[in-house]
Amino acid sequence: MSAKKIIAICQSGGEFQTEKDGSMSYSGGEAYAVDLDIDTQVIDFKQDLAETFGYSVDNMFIKYFLPGNKKTLIMISKDKDLKRMINFFADTDQVDVFVMPNESGRVAPNLSNMPATASRSSRTTVSEAVVLASSPILTTTSNTDNHPNTNTNTNTTETDSFNLPIIETAISPFPFPLNSNWEKQHKAATQWENTITGVEQRFSSFAEFREALHKFSIAHGFRYKYKKSDSHRVSVKCKSEGCPWRIYVSRLQTTHLIRIKKMNPEHTCTGVTAKAGYRATKGWVGNIIKEKLKNSPNYRPKDIVADIEREYGVKLNYSQAWRAKGIAKEQLQGSYSQSYSQLPFFCEKIMETNPGSLATFDTKPDSSFHRFFVSFHASILGFQQGCRPLLFLDDIPLDAKYQGTLLIVTSADGDDGVFPLAFAVVDDENDDDNWFWFLSQLKSCVPISQPITFVANFNPGVKESIVKVFGNECFHGYCLRYVSEKLNNDLKTRFSHEARRLMVQDLYAAAYAPKIEAFEQCVQDIKAISPEAYDWVLNSEPQHWANVFFDGTRYNHITSNFGQLFYSWVSEAVELPITHMIDLLRGKLMELIYKRRVDSNRWTTTLTPSMEEKLKTEASKAGMFQVLPSESSVFEVHGEGVVEIVDISQWDCSCRGWQLTGLPCCHAIAVFECIGRSVYDYCSRYFMAESYRKTYAESIYPIPDVEGGQHPVDGNDVAVVVVTPPPAKRPPGKPGRRAKLKQAGSLELIRRQMQCSKCKGLGHNKKTCKEVESHEALSSLEAVSIQMG
Repeated sequence: MSAKKIIAICQSGGEFQTEKDGSMSYSGGEAYAVDLDIDTQVIDFKQDLAETFGYSVDNMFIKYFLPGNKKTLIMISKDKDLKRMINFFADTDQVDVFVMPNESGRVAPNLSNMPATASRSSRTTVSEAVVLASSPILTTTSNTDNHPNTNTNTNTTETDSFNLPIIETAISPFPFPLNSNWEKQHKAATQWENTITGVEQRFSSFAEFREALHKFSIAHGFRYKYKKSDSHRVSVKCKSEGCPWRIYVSRLQTTHLIRIKKMNPEHTCTGVTAKAGYRATKGWVGNIIKEKLKNSPNYRPKDIVADIEREYGVKLNYSQAWRAKGIAKEQLQGSYSQSYSQLPFFCEKIMETNPGSLATFDTKPDSSFHRFFVSFHASILGFQQGCRPLLFLDDIPLDAKYQGTLLIVTSADGDDGVFPLAFAVVDDENDDDNWFWFLSQLKSCVPISQPITFVANFNPGVKESIVKVFGNECFHGYCLRYVSEKLNNDLKTRFSHEARRLMVQDLYAAAYAPKIEAFEQCVQDIKAISPEAYDWVLNSEPQHWANVFFDGTRYNHITSNFGQLFYSWVSEAVELPITHMIDLLRGKLMELIYKRRVDSNRWTTTLTPSMEEKLKTEASKAGMFQVLPSESSVFEVHGEGVVEIVDISQWDCSCRGWQLTGLPCCHAIAVFECIGRSVYDYCSRYFMAESYRKTYAESIYPIPDVEGGQHPVDGNDVAVVVVTPPPAKRPPGKPGRRAKLKQAGSLELIRRQMQCSKCKGLGHNKKTCKEVESHEALSSLEAVSIQMG
């Protein structure tokens, strides 16, 4: 079920008159038709009207009459007011809206930026109005012809009992007839020269006729106006005074077909000059760019402006192109609000087509979307059968219409590839609560049979949620990327770029250090740069991020941004409606599982390819060591002035390389070669090719198209769950750097800070250096003193 849309006939410049019964009527001025739905925001609505009528956004009033009450005007000042109005008129197709400036609100109108859409209500006289019906978005409320110039439905037998005012449509800035240069420059427009062929031509609806007329007028370079427009007939004439061009269309009796009954194709005018902005509606431009946008999702508004002017001779401003792109995207991808309403049905279809999966959602008390979680059965079983008990938690900001955050949990397969286990879309209102909910859903669908190691951020929401949900069954390793970022930020104003880069470099070395001696050497290197930074490191809970102190098993993975592949998927899906975004991620995961399953069936090695390479690297070092047996399972390994103790029964080496990675180190391999045992018997089972194949043994199955799907209702249902979109929270300006930082290494996060070339201080240059100013002032005083002396 699509979201309800109505047409707002926005009127300004006229005046109110009080009738005998106390009701008010409005006449004169100009009108502009805008399509509205429950997602529309007041600020966007106001900006659109301000551009159209030449008002200041902050100095105009928007009002309307309640249904059946023409005595009291209701003010629209915030999103809640606009939604209330749309709900009031939910049973109608249009509403009259009145735009009024205060004393200082009117500014000089910018004709070149005015949209090409304007219309009227039965109470409005329109001076320069443009047909909106060429925009398909205005016909989505039903299967009828909802042209804003018509007060009745095309499928009804009722007609207006009053004479309709003339509605003029501004079309072309080009003189008529066309010259050869214009034709060469605007080849695309010439394709529309025969959209109107003459008497007896038929159309399926008035909307189709109006769209054809709109294109025909652009191709032939003239402007027209409506003399009559109702549900049964439309009469149009050329706007040029004295020009005989006319066309009359009417409905064929007992059918829905429209035909041209009369037409005078002769033009005696030389065209009428008008601003090009009048000629284009966002729906018309959206229709034009739809196919190009489908092939090029990153089609930019400024490119749209250039293409439309080059191909059709119509000049748009940036906001018109931006809105047209939004219309085209909605036509291609579907409605955002409709997508949220389909979530209940979508969740059921996920679990129906992929048995054993978990797909669930949560709403707020007002039925607006709160959060969504999904974990597919193939991922759950793959993690249990072949992945290490190691999970990476991360979040990705969604810089789309409704913002929010994508929470993801991934694991590492036997080839050190990312294995997505589950993800959720949540709002940003309560980060702590969202993480707790996400991890609770994860635990409910993934049975935990052994201690799990989490690698994640150390913010309070994540730390507390891990402990609350998993208790003592887990270990929490801090993501070193976040630790180093905090170190960099905390010391940013005190040290130069180079000093901070070296400190972060030493921090990473300390984290990877396998022995306490190596760790202490690294932190001493930090202390040599700054004792303050040394104290910071010791107080940063190294037991959660340093290998030498950490109790869990991370297999040498110390950052949570393991899912780089997932980030690239999200970048493709971020601006899609929610069900489309989830389904795109499902499709990517389905392809990934299939491809890796097919690839692994060709392997002939015992271990996965990457682990075979690592093992070969360690084996190449084993020949330089001398092995001395101590007892049945303990050996002493000598080489290069180092002595290491290997206990093959405990899978342990004093170098700690075996324990940290899960693969035998070079010292252990030297022992196996000495006693004639197979090194593969001492490799972690998670690195075996057979375990890898089990990880990708199950498949994710396609989900039927849920477009138009509704939540099923049976006799046991008390109420149907309704999900509405959350409040749109996209901030102005360009999206933040947060998503980019997710993909960057910590060493890349350090940006060079401004440094003064005079005093060598940070955060300013020599022009703004206060010490230089003080020195110059002191020098001037000394000079004056010398002169006076």
